Amino acid sequence: MKANPIICVSPILVFLFFTISVLVPNLAQAQLGFPFCEKFSNNQTQGATVFGGNARLVDGVLRLTDAVVDQNGFMYVDIPFPSTYGIKATFEYFSYGGNGADGVTAFLFDANTPVFNPGGFGGSLGYAPRNNERGLSRAYLGIGFDEYGNFGNIAEGRNGGFFGIGTNLVPNSIVVRGPGDGFVGYPFVVGRRTMETGNDGMRPDNQFPISSGGPGTFRVTDRNQPGYRKVFLELEPNDDGGGYFLTVRMEVTTIPNQPMMLTIFDRPYFFPAPENLKIGFAASTGGLHNIHEIANITVEVFNEDDLLDPVASDIDDKASCAGQENTYEITEQEVSLPNLNSQIRCLQFYGSMDDILAEEGDICSQARCRPENRVLELPQGTFRAADSGGEFTFFPNPGFVDDTVTVYYTVTDNYGKTSAGNYIKLLIKESPEPVAIQADGLDMDISEVRTCVGEGITLRAVGEEEYFRFEWYLNNALIGNSDNQELLATQPGEYKVIAYNSKSCPTASSIFTLINPPFPDLMLINPAVGCEPNVGIDIKDFILNYDPENYDYQLETPNGDLLPDEDIGVISISGDFKLFVKHKDLSCWSEPVPLQVVIVSQELVADFDYEVDGTGVKGDEDGGIFIDDPIRFNDLSSGGAVTWAWDFGDGNTSTEESPVHVFGKKGLFEVKLTVTNEWGCTATIAKVVPLTQSFRIMYPTGFTPTLEENRYFRPKTKGIVKMQMQVFNLWGNLIFETNDLQTQGWDGRLNGELLPRGTYVYRTRMESIDGDVIEEAGNFILIR
Repeated sequence: MKANPIICVSPILVFLFFTISVLVPNLAQAQLGFPFCEKFSNNQTQGATVFGGNARLVDGVLRLTDAVVDQNGFMYVDIPFPSTYGIKATFEYFSYGGNGADGVTAFLFDANTPVFNPGGFGGSLGYAPRNNERGLSRAYLGIGFDEYGNFGNIAEGRNGGFFGIGTNLVPNSIVVRGPGDGFVGYPFVVGRRTMETGNDGMRPDNQFPISSGGPGTFRVTDRNQPGYRKVFLELEPNDDGGGYFLTVRMEVTTIPNQPMMLTIFDRPYFFPAPENLKIGFAASTGGLHNIHEIANITVEVFNEDDLLDPVASDIDDKASCAGQENTYEITEQEVSLPNLNSQIRCLQFYGSMDDILAEEGDICSQARCRPENRVLELPQGTFRAADSGGEFTFFPNPGFVDDTVTVYYTVTDNYGKTSAGNYIKLLIKESPEPVAIQADGLDMDISEVRTCVGEGITLRAVGEEEYFRFEWYLNNALIGNSDNQELLATQPGEYKVIAYNSKSCPTASSIFTLINPPFPDLMLINPAVGCEPNVGIDIKDFILNYDPENYDYQLETPNGDLLPDEDIGVISISGDFKLFVKHKDLSCWSEPVPLQVVIVSQELVADFDYEVDGTGVKGDEDGGIFIDDPIRFNDLSSGGAVTWAWDFGDGNTSTEESPVHVFGKKGLFEVKLTVTNEWGCTATIAKVVPLTQSFRIMYPTGFTPTLEENRYFRPKTKGIVKMQMQVFNLWGNLIFETNDLQTQGWDGRLNGELLPRGTYVYRTRMESIDGDVIEEAGNFILIR
């Protein structure tokens, strides 16, 4: 038999009811607070470690840059810590393998900044602004380990530097810069030259370069070998002057087997801190480069002595139920968490108090809440703590009904402080038989019902045991006054019931779902128009998402009559109708959707006529239509056309009512007119327009040069683009010639002298508009 989730309620253990997966501790799970340890082991990071730019995991370290020009990388720990307690941090950095630029920074910034952005790179090392690059967002403190020497000068827009340096380089220096945001702030606070003496230098026997080596060198991880570098950073709250007392120390090895612990800074840092801070690191290269890496980061609260341990309590004789996973939560109301902004990071389980007292882990093990202590297997069953917070489960083993199991636990907060140890005693009780939900009138195997909105259905908790108490839930929320075996369900959602036996052990039903299916959104062609007078329309044709398999439809007429599906196929009257829809398996109808029906009273008929514009010429019987004639198309449609669409059959169109068109070539052109009325009805007609003539030439039979009219001889033409004309006497002598299409013609003269009356001969060669060549000859009479 499959076990069901259970409920166990007590004054101290708060029950959470939901279906829960087995809580197996995840070794890679991110911690919730401090101490924070990031070893980058197995090329993995904790969930709170965020990195970007060129940063990448390499051989158990985080490489921020390669020995490549113009690289940058950064990381930060996405865990805020209250500035009240200060901070201690240690980390190793490795700088090697290149030609010496630029360096590494460790920085703090306001944890409440909405968007994290690193600062300018190159000489600003990801902290300060650089020319048009903004500085670190809401920066509080930046400590630069500068190989090349720009972090401590005023070049590239940085605010302040070593005294008298200006824009000159200060290589091998460690520089502290103050708060800033964007392009404002980031002042130079103090600096130390690690390869020089003087007020801001080091004793000769303590001097060391920031980088451990140049080209061809390697990472130094052995603290006894030259080139090893480790940084110890402390920010102690400064109660007198505000801000912190800043201490920076470094473990440095320059001579084999002689590591040195050197104090770099030990001084006040008076800048007021924001409420919460986060820590991060950055590195960059420019025209020169080095490999820059960090490893073995540890971050702790400075004022450890000011932090108090959580105080938990013993929990006696609480119930658990056999055969089921019992879920509990110890909340912050049941545990005293005395530290500022403290919260439960984790629970850890032990077989005895001696196991708690004997356990001594380093701070990094403590920070991870020792995953092996999240699960404890005892003969009576298995305890499992959640990955975070105070939740845990207990699954009893068979054969221990009426036994009491005792487990010991500690509570660790987000500062790494842990309670002294307490016990939990759980009495294992017999679990009830499974319970199920049966809907009134339905079979037991039906777990989903569809109803109309507001319709209720009675649900009943049934099982093979006598239950003494019931709790009904809708969408995992307890329904008030639902302590009966039956429930009238009216709201859609997921219902379940928890039934308790005489020993107060629960059993939970599976989900029963009540659905109020939504009505479909009717997609209509509205208005629905019948374009033939006195001919009915099928309303179904105007429902774009018509679905008779799943839905029924109903139409209300303007007179209030209701027409079912089978009667809405022929509607032959105009008016305002209402359309309804319902699910086939339900009785409720949707809200009405307005639908206007229009049956036109006059049929729309398309018609047109045409002529050569302004002439009345319609065809060959009128002299023919020439290809360059402008043809007027006159609309003769009836029935209320409001738009016109002309297709002239030659690739051209028009939307004018009566357009003019020039075809420009011979042919038989099918001209089509489509008209539309105000309701969207359309009608179409097509007619063939013949264009058979591209030119016309008419020769006069004579002319009279001495009269005012008809004094020149030339043919009348149409559609001609070129003309050559010659005139001869009867003996074949050429007496006139022209190639000018615009000529007036021959005036009857030769060399200025009027020739005698008589018969003369013409010869012409012409080219028409569509490329035809016409050659003709004939006689005419000169009259005097």
